[in-house]
Amino acid sequence: ILMKHRIDPKIDCVFKTLLGTEANSDLLIHFLNSILTKELPKEIVEVEIINPYNDKEFISDKLSIVDVKAKDDQKRMYQIEIQLSSYQHLSARIVYGWTDLYSQQLTSGQDYSQLTPTYSVWLLAEELFAEDKNYVHDYQLRNKEGQVLLKHGGIWLFELSKFVIDDIATEEHRWLKFFREGEQLDDDRLPDWMNTNEMRKAMDTLRRFSEKEEDYYTYQARQNYLREQVCIRKEQEELRQQLEAELFKERWERELERREKEQERREKELERQQKEAALAEIERLNFLLSKMNQ
Repeated sequence: ILMKHRIDPKIDCVFKTLLGTEANSDLLIHFLNSILTKELPKEIVEVEIINPYNDKEFISDKLSIVDVKAKDDQKRMYQIEIQLSSYQHLSARIVYGWTDLYSQQLTSGQDYSQLTPTYSVWLLAEELFAEDKNYVHDYQLRNKEGQVLLKHGGIWLFELSKFVIDDIATEEHRWLKFFREGEQLDDDRLPDWMNTNEMRKAMDTLRRFSEKEEDYYTYQARQNYLREQVCIRKEQEELRQQLEAELFKERWERELERREKEQERREKELERQQKEAALAEIERLNFLLSKMNQ
């Protein structure tokens, strides 16, 4: 059945429903095993979602936390977040999120041996590294020679705008393509790469937002709110650039004024020195004349 409305899986309320609800915990397990397949020594079998999605709380709180936090059956910690726009301090926020989740493991009286690997996965709708063509970036605790300080997880960033693979060879590819192109999918003509149990269930979640009026209104409200935030951020950035330009102009004008005054001072000093030299030359000539007349 063709969905009534196109639904973007990157919108936070949809994203949280896909990966942050108990009903979809199997999707979260499959997503993490797919994205971190090269890093996990053992596959995830069970997960406990630490901050499960709640429709009513989300609707009432426009600043609701939109990441997904979970702990697996081996007590490893996970943070998964969708980010629609890039900004100046996003990298700092990403690092802070990982360190915060890692440090929260210890309570009073516990020692460092009880810390477990912590994995932070970010799906970025916009470019974060314009100069780098790779769509995936992983950051772990190692030095420039590759020596590992502590193998305790790390940070994985996926720039969806750079993911242009059509030949789906891995489950990671499948998930990234779903988040990148999910809004364009026709429910009645799904491509072959969507023909798996996990992708069909993910599509069922999109259908819920499309068909149920209350869910669709929630989706629209969140989409409008996020668009407003992007506009506000752009306006703030434009204002910042304008103020910086005005400040630069003001500083440059002051510098020009300073240079003009300095040039004027130098010219006056040169004129004074020339006058003094001329007077000294006149005195020297007068002295020579007086000597000749004696």
